[in-house]
Amino acid sequence: MPAPHMLDGLRVIDFTHFVAGPHCTRLLAQHGAEVIKIEPPTGDPSRTLPVVKNNRSGCFIQHNIGKKNLCLDLQRPEAQQICHELIRDADVVVENFSPGVMRRLNMDWETLSALNDQVVMCSISCMGQSGPLAAYPGFDYIGQAYAGIMGMTGQENGYPALSGTAFGDISTGAHAYGAIVTALFHRLHGGGGQYLDISLLDCLFSYHAMNVQVYSASHGEMNPLRSGHRHPFVAPLGLYRCNDRYLIIIAIGAQWNNLVNLLDRPELLDDPRFADPVSRHHNREALDREIENWLAGIGDADKAVRILGEHHVPAAPVLSVPEVMDYPHMQERHIVQTVTDRKFGEVRIPASPYRYSGFPEPRPLEAGFLGEANREVLGDILGYSEEQIEELEAKRICLSADH
Repeated sequence: MPAPHMLDGLRVIDFTHFVAGPHCTRLLAQHGAEVIKIEPPTGDPSRTLPVVKNNRSGCFIQHNIGKKNLCLDLQRPEAQQICHELIRDADVVVENFSPGVMRRLNMDWETLSALNDQVVMCSISCMGQSGPLAAYPGFDYIGQAYAGIMGMTGQENGYPALSGTAFGDISTGAHAYGAIVTALFHRLHGGGGQYLDISLLDCLFSYHAMNVQVYSASHGEMNPLRSGHRHPFVAPLGLYRCNDRYLIIIAIGAQWNNLVNLLDRPELLDDPRFADPVSRHHNREALDREIENWLAGIGDADKAVRILGEHHVPAAPVLSVPEVMDYPHMQERHIVQTVTDRKFGEVRIPASPYRYSGFPEPRPLEAGFLGEANREVLGDILGYSEEQIEELEAKRICLSADH
């Protein structure tokens, strides 16, 4: 049994699949909540995503550690009744079906809040629960495209680029986690339950740290466009080649002076082309040549990063995933967690980014098998008899575990 954690005593009913919703409920489970994941007979589709070994998916394991797995045919009224019984005593319900599905399953907010006026229900979707796009199917990259994120990636005159990561799904799951904990704090102070509508589109649009206000404040004169390996407004801020590797270098404010001193080109401080951030941006080609010439003289990316850091100029090598996993700093901070699965074996996954002094060690959790917790949930939590459970299994309303 895992050691107690901060969210002990919290019961979460989880109707999520793929990544965004499961990441939210994974965070809740990692910090002590009892998460009951309800899956259809076919299981969460992520159970089929690579790498699959011994009929177990590494992707599913990563996003579903720490959950109890209940397998129900939610199209059946008897299965919906089981869910209603669980939700009557639950604290949180999380789902990431397409808008409208929970209503068709008799588990919309109006129905569930009537069963339990203290429950916090969180719906996670790509476009949100309202608006002309709400009914359209969506994934992470769909949200990135609509939110203007994809429009800021890629080369200036070429295709936009896929990021290669599901940061929309993961960060929306984290936003949902924060919203749920905030709503629970409000409930703790007498506020009751409430409904949360968290979308990838809303979360991703909030990532425009400069673009929206720049366009608005300049009355459209500064139009954020993708600019490839350089920032659209700030210089120097971009990617530079050093021998056979790439670095990112940023020099803003006092860091600009530090960089000029490092380049051993003090005359640049008095050069009107580089007098202020706007001028440096307009003359960034000349500025980039100065940096590239210095890097060519160094000839080694790791050495260049070390020298830049010692002179208080922010810089980093562009690392591959294996390089990140084996990097000494990351190893010391334990950003990679090893999970041992009964069939899959060991798999390394990203650890929770939340760090608490009172709970410094990750909980030793694993992902459940399809329907593994059927009898525990139905018998121990809901008080069903052995005969009732066998009847549900015989009618294929509740399916047996796959382990």
